[in-house]
Amino acid sequence: MSKSVPTLEDVAREAGVSRATVSRVINGVRNVDPGIQDLVRQAVQRTGYTPNQAARSLVTRRAQTIALVVSGAGDERGGAQGDFTARVFADPFFGRVVTGVVGFLRPRSMHPVLMFADSDDARRQVVDYLRQGSADGALVVSTHAEDPLPAQLAAGRLPAVCFARPAVAAPISYVDLAHRDGGLLAARHLLARGCRRPATVSGPLDLPAGQERLAGFRDGMERGGVPYVPIAEGGFTLDSGVAAMERLLAEHPDIDAVFAANDLMAQGVCQVLADRGGRVPQDVAVVGFDDSSAAVACRPPLTTVRQPVEAMAAAMAELLHEFVLGERTEPTSRIFDPELVVRESA
Repeated sequence: MSKSVPTLEDVAREAGVSRATVSRVINGVRNVDPGIQDLVRQAVQRTGYTPNQAARSLVTRRAQTIALVVSGAGDERGGAQGDFTARVFADPFFGRVVTGVVGFLRPRSMHPVLMFADSDDARRQVVDYLRQGSADGALVVSTHAEDPLPAQLAAGRLPAVCFARPAVAAPISYVDLAHRDGGLLAARHLLARGCRRPATVSGPLDLPAGQERLAGFRDGMERGGVPYVPIAEGGFTLDSGVAAMERLLAEHPDIDAVFAANDLMAQGVCQVLADRGGRVPQDVAVVGFDDSSAAVACRPPLTTVRQPVEAMAAAMAELLHEFVLGERTEPTSRIFDPELVVRESA
């Protein structure tokens, strides 16, 4: 005879608690003593119990899925969807976001559904998906300052949390970094090395992160007695870092330091210097931002301002989970501190 499928009652009997307590633990209700939660989880493992997801969804009215949305600007003339998707997956930043989100959701038996919102129609699909209850909420990573999705989600009173403060103000929760402090760290480090002719490859200046990193770096340099910093705007890509550095060298060939607003652009800066026979850091010191895989892959390895992306992404998922459980109802923000990571480039 085949062995019967373990039930909730079997788990309760094994753990020595009530069926209702087992149900609360399995459904993620937080007002259960941690010791009892451990007993129930151990009993689940011993009995081999597997929750019936369909029945669970009927009880909790939750889909147990989260929409992880990468949203663009709404300019449908900017290229095919495949181009947009390829750019996303080519950026190490996005992989770190996914790692942080999955790390939080997996132990809670929740799963991310990846969605791309690079057009008005795609954004409507995201909003409809959430309204229909196909996902419990959205984690939004915007790639453009004019992205209307955060405001649309806020207007629809749909559970959502953004990675980074939206450029267009909206009553929506977000996690972010103290970007200005990161730029200040870079400036202080270069000044301590004796650099007096710095330049910077900024991020897109229509994005808050690009503006704040630049403002912090300029402020730090001004406080250190350097009143002028040449700027070339980049687009957070390696190619844009190459182009920006070429412009800077054409106009300011004597620069002795470069702060690039992300590691991919800093890698482009180092590439240009190497092609021209420049030595890093002997001739030009280079500092990046993010502490991504690009920082380690760069030659020489980059000194960079660390953005704890994985921890920030996990916090984003945690905030959304609190909204889903009804533990939080008002928009909030969570700001992380940057940290300087010193390697060989500066």
